[in-house]
Amino acid sequence: MLNKRYPDVAHALQGIHDGDTIMIGGFGLAGQPAALIDGLADLNVKGLTVISNNAGNGDTGLAALLARGQVQKIICSFPRQHDSHVFDGLYRAGKIELELVPQGNLVARIEAAGAGLGAIFTPVGYGTDLAKGKEVREINGRHYVLEYPLHAQVALVKAHMADVYGNLVYRKTARNFGPIMAAAAKMAVVQVAHVVAAGQLDPETIVTPGIFVQRVVQIPPQE
Repeated sequence: MLNKRYPDVAHALQGIHDGDTIMIGGFGLAGQPAALIDGLADLNVKGLTVISNNAGNGDTGLAALLARGQVQKIICSFPRQHDSHVFDGLYRAGKIELELVPQGNLVARIEAAGAGLGAIFTPVGYGTDLAKGKEVREINGRHYVLEYPLHAQVALVKAHMADVYGNLVYRKTARNFGPIMAAAAKMAVVQVAHVVAAGQLDPETIVTPGIFVQRVVQIPPQE
C-alpha cells in the first residue's frame, strides 16, 4: 500500500491549476484546513471555483484567498455572516460569482458526486427562485427539483489523525464536510495534527477510509 504522507504543504498541493474546482471543508472555523488554504494562496492560482459551507470569515483563511482575487466563483450555503466583509465587498462590486445552495442540498449534491450518482431530486427549493430553470417532477404527490452532483478536482480537508495510508479520524464537530468532500473529489489533500503508523488506528474510529485520500500532511496543533 502507498504511504500518502507528504513532507509539507507546498508538496501536498502540487498539481493544482488555474480554473480548478476546490472543495474546502469546515463549518465556519470548525474543521477549516487553514494551513492548506494558506498554501493554496501561496500557489497564486487564479480563476478557482470554491465549494464551501460559507464564504470566509474575517480576513484569514478562505477570506484571504478571496481578497487576493484568486476565486472566480463560490458555491456555498452561507455567503453572508457578521464578519464576511471580504465576500460582501467583492460580490457587490461584481468581482465574484455566487451559486447559493441550501445546506441540505449542498450536502446531498456532494454526497451524490461521491456515490457516483448522475443527479438527485430534492424538495428543497421548490417554488422559489432557486428552482427557476430547473426540471421539476412530482413524485408520490410531492414536487421535487432536479439537482446535479458537485464534483471537484481537489478537496482540502482537516482531520485530527491519519495513518500513513490515509485512513482518517476526526475530532468532534470538526468532522462536518470532510468525509463527503474527500469522497467527491479526484484528489483529497488532508491536514492532520497527528500521523501514526499503519495499524495504530482503531478501525472503529476511522470515518474516511484511505481509499478516498491521496495526500496527508502533518500540521502540529498550535499551543
